[in-house]
Amino acid sequence: ILSLTIGGMLSIELINTAIARVVDLETSEFHPLAKQAKDVAAAACFIFACTSVVIGFMIFFPKL
Repeated sequence: ILSLTIGGMLSIELINTAIARVVDLETSEFHPLAKQAKDVAAAACFIFACTSVVIGFMIFFPKL
């Protein structure tokens, strides 16, 4: 489970980076939808990171 969590976080972060790069490539000036796309991708990373912390606590807290 821990390996899947780490792999999932790395994958989500790579997808976030890809979305940010594509948005930067496509738009040179400020566009509200471009900002929204980047913010949503970053929010997905944040939610997965929070979930990973909860999973980590569930795994390691009983051992402490």
